[in-house]
Amino acid sequence: MELKEIQRRLRECVAASGIPQKEIAKRIGVSAQTVSKYMRKDVFPALDTFAKLCAVLDVKSDYVLGLGEY
Repeated sequence: MELKEIQRRLRECVAASGIPQKEIAKRIGVSAQTVSKYMRKDVFPALDTFAKLCAVLDVKSDYVLGLGEY
């Protein structure tokens, strides 16, 4: 799976969550700019941060990574 597809799925999950990026950032312990970079730049979160992000968004990591269904 290409990083661009992972980012697209991540943007989709953030939008579906209804949680503002600023709040997501606070919950996972990063800046809002960093959350934005995860979705738009060639930046991928550390595994522990990715796990927290999936938990906050209530989405399976397999879906974001293109390995499973939503």
